[in-house]
Parts: sequence; structure tokens; C-alpha cells
Amino acid sequence: MAADPDAGVGPPGMLDEDQATLVRSTIKLDRPWWKTAGLYIKLGYEHILPKGLDHILFVLALFFASTRLKPLLIQVSVFTIAHTITLGVAATGWVEAPVAIVEPLIAVSIAFVAIENLFSREMTPWRPLVVFGFGMFHGLGFASVLLDLGLPDDQFLTALIGFNVGVELGQISVVLAAWLAFRPWFNMPWYRKAIVLPASFLIAMTGLWWAVQRIFLV
Repeated sequence: MAADPDAGVGPPGMLDEDQATLVRSTIKLDRPWWKTAGLYIKLGYEHILPKGLDHILFVLALFFASTRLKPLLIQVSVFTIAHTITLGVAATGWVEAPVAIVEPLIAVSIAFVAIENLFSREMTPWRPLVVFGFGMFHGLGFASVLLDLGLPDDQFLTALIGFNVGVELGQISVVLAAWLAFRPWFNMPWYRKAIVLPASFLIAMTGLWWAVQRIFLV
């Protein structure tokens, strides 16, 4: 991902060049490891809340797949494992994926999961595998942001772990907020029809529109 949504260019969640330059100048300063960890936790969290609208919608699509806690935890855990793997290997330079491929696939992942919610009342048997595959592309998206920011050579692992922790805290915040907001209505007979289906439809349409933008218009 490559531009701040406030700037009106590129996918949600990206820093513009001025912001990236400011962060790079900050991380070049000598600092103890715990300050580096704190900085990157903050950057990772901010990449989800408030900047990562695409990742927020993906997590919400997972949330709307079921009213039961176990399927939600399975999906979020699988997603976390997948994006942690690709974030780590991409940040170390072992894997490099073009943004022109990664970003449309992230948008497609949002649409796919949301569309599946429209046709299935519970998590399908193949959903964890699908979430794992899409999670790997989300990890590559996280890595592109992290590499744009830069990683201090002498505290590389601290910064990498800190950023990932921040991302996880952001995702957990999204899940908890959704759970608290919608939990009182889970057992209502109209919950799926009045909330899950419209929300999933809007998420799906947003994902499809982003996919078109990222393939043809950017």
C-alpha cells in the first residue's frame, strides 16, 4: 500500500511521502529498544486504526460470518498466522511481491469473504484455508508499508515485532468493538437479515470497487 487516504491517492492505510520522511528521520535517532518497540507498535496500530480501512473491512467480514465465538477466533487466528509469516519474510527481503498484484488481491479478499457471508450462515469448512491464503497477501501489504517507513539496522527485530504487535492490537480493537456493538442482537431473529446481509453486501461492493480501482485506475 502506498499513500495516505487523506491525500486522495492510492489504497487506504498508506503514508504519503512527507509522513514517511518524518518517520524515517525519527527512527534514525539513537534510542533504547523499548522506545523503538513503542514507536513501531504505535505505527502498526495506526496502520489499522484509523488508516487501514481495507484491513478493517476484511476483519469485519470475518466477524459477520458467524455469531459464535469459536469460528471467529479460528478465522482471526488463521489470518494472524498467515500475515505474520509474510510480513516477516517480506520485511527481511526474502520475498518481494509487486504492489500492483498485492493490492488488488487484498481488495478481492475483502469482497470474496463478504460475498460468502451472503450465502452461508456459518463458517464454511474451506473458510480457514481461504482466510490463510488471503492473509498472506495482507501480510505483504503490511510489509510494503513497513519497508516504506524503514527499519533500524541495529534494532530490526524489535521494530518488526513491534509493528506486528501494533497491527494485532488494531485488529483486536476492531473485533472487540464489533462484538460489543452487535452482541446484544445476535439471538434476534432479524439479526442476519437486518445487519449481517446489508453489512456484508456493502463490504463486498467496496472490495469489488477497490479491486477495479487498483487494477485499472491506479
